[in-house]
Amino acid sequence: MNSNRLEAFSDGVLAIIITIMVLELKVPEGTDLQSLKSVLPVFSSYVLSFIYVGIYWNNHHHMMYTVEKVSGGILWANLHLLFWLSLIPFVTGWMGENHFAKLPMAMYGGVLLMAAIAYFILQKSILAVQGKDSLLAKSLGKDLKGKASPLFYIIAISMSFFNTWIAGAIYVLVAFMWLIPDKRIELIFKEKQ
Repeated sequence: MNSNRLEAFSDGVLAIIITIMVLELKVPEGTDLQSLKSVLPVFSSYVLSFIYVGIYWNNHHHMMYTVEKVSGGILWANLHLLFWLSLIPFVTGWMGENHFAKLPMAMYGGVLLMAAIAYFILQKSILAVQGKDSLLAKSLGKDLKGKASPLFYIIAISMSFFNTWIAGAIYVLVAFMWLIPDKRIELIFKEKQ
């Protein structure tokens, strides 16, 4: 099987995740700026989570572009990633509704950490099928961002119990780190042409 069906299924799940998150946003009661203040934590958590889901969609799309053959292991690894990503709406809502309280902030980081681990497992599953000389292997290189992100999440989870603002800043930092376009896979394809 090629990766088209896997990618289409994943795209659908990610679209549903974003839809669920936006449906959780409640319209404020009033019509003035003060009424928006009450929904600001929920909206802020939504924006951050939307960015994270977008980052995963973008990177997943690029990674699937390198896949020539899909195995059962890759399918299960992909489902594992989608499971953790599907929990983002829950922890996003919990964190926003509770104004970035300690435990919801830590759980948000826990879901991000598990999604990062699941993404790593998916990469390894693809590499096991495609081989060490595959496009994905060549494009990953040292993968510093991929290795640093889980460490930042662990620090942020720990910081959630002491200072939620620092934890939140770390989550934003990691998202910003991934927002900077990663051209490795595109460069490898250009070199092959």
